[in-house]
Amino acid sequence: MKYADKKIAVITGGAMGIGAEAAVSLAKDGHHIVICDINVDAAERFSRQLQERGYTADACQVDVASLDSVTNAFSWIDSEFGRCDVLVNSAGIAKTMPFLEFDLDVFNKTLHINVTGTFMCCQRAAQIMRKNGFGRIINIASVAGLRAVGKGRTAYGTSKGAVIALTRQMAVELSEYGITANAIAPGPVDTPMTKELHSDSFRQAYSNAIPAKRYGTTQEIAGAVSYLASDVAAYVNGIVLPVDGGFLAWGAGDL
Repeated sequence: MKYADKKIAVITGGAMGIGAEAAVSLAKDGHHIVICDINVDAAERFSRQLQERGYTADACQVDVASLDSVTNAFSWIDSEFGRCDVLVNSAGIAKTMPFLEFDLDVFNKTLHINVTGTFMCCQRAAQIMRKNGFGRIINIASVAGLRAVGKGRTAYGTSKGAVIALTRQMAVELSEYGITANAIAPGPVDTPMTKELHSDSFRQAYSNAIPAKRYGTTQEIAGAVSYLASDVAAYVNGIVLPVDGGFLAWGAGDL
């Protein structure tokens, strides 16, 4: 099997944003990286960039909303490498609108991609991990899955809350196979998605609600990914790790 001397880290939504930075961090830790993204051209470009930096990486197209696509991707990973040691689920979508006007199709699509897509990837990866008696599943959730963050996040917040519940269930059921499952709950982070969704006024208000008084960076989230994927986190299972500059802790604001 290829890269038998390395652990294999699979990152969905890995071509940009938090997923891409997680890939860099895990590559620095010595993993072989598999960039899985619906945009295969972007995934291939990024994998080449990692290779140019001296790391090993491959690209794989996957649409997490499609069972066939997920099945084909992980079947290729299994046949190519014989293992999947780390899975980082970073693929997801978000769209905001008032609750009373929230479009049902958007709601269903958001839950299908963010929750069902995560479930399908986790299940297929865990089947490979079980064969080797080892695995680290890391789901990128959000503080919006732990408390309401402004208005308009009916689907996104609900989906991330469900991802957290799914992570806890997997932690209980997969532990006997040497697999841990944990979630990271980022606060606001500078990514292409937040730059599109967050207006200047929302960004200022959100920053004011954070003790650190700023948005986080993708590197700060990636550091948490590396920790949860590492050997020193072997006894960490079923947690939700906020990386939010103190946002969740500061419920009363300036009072």
